[in-house]
Amino acid sequence: MLGLILGALGFLRIMAWQSFAHSYGEYWVLVALVISLSLIGVVLWGSLMGSMLPFVMKRLGADPASSSAPFVSTLVDVTGLLIYFTVATLILKGVLL
Repeated sequence: MLGLILGALGFLRIMAWQSFAHSYGEYWVLVALVISLSLIGVVLWGSLMGSMLPFVMKRLGADPASSSAPFVSTLVDVTGLLIYFTVATLILKGVLL
């Protein structure tokens, strides 16, 4: 639900900015789609990793507390960039890339 709300807010933000400033060009819908889908993907991935990583660490015999906020945050940030660039490549390939 959080991913959908943030994705919708991201799309609406780009739509509003485009209607006033025209700073995204003619492909603003594709850019908004990339941002929306990336937000949904990153939030889903972050929720999944944040909830599952302690169980994986316990299964591996490590202390689940070691998979605390800094480790999850770093993991989600790095994979979030990969999600964003993958979505951008898939949607914008042949148009802006």
